[in-house]
Amino acid sequence: MNPNRPARPAGRTVRIRRTRQWIARRRTALASSALRGAAYATGAGVVGLGFYLIQQRL
Repeated sequence: MNPNRPARPAGRTVRIRRTRQWIARRRTALASSALRGAAYATGAGVVGLGFYLIQQRL
């Protein structure tokens, strides 16, 4: 251990470790949800753009 480096509080270290473990366990679910959200947003944008273009031509 480096004596010049200040020690972290034990509670903060435990919280960070738990958060990292939680993310590691749910990484696939989080990635899947993010991908699904991006697909929905892209689809909604394309549909909206299509309706906008149709309205401009009428």
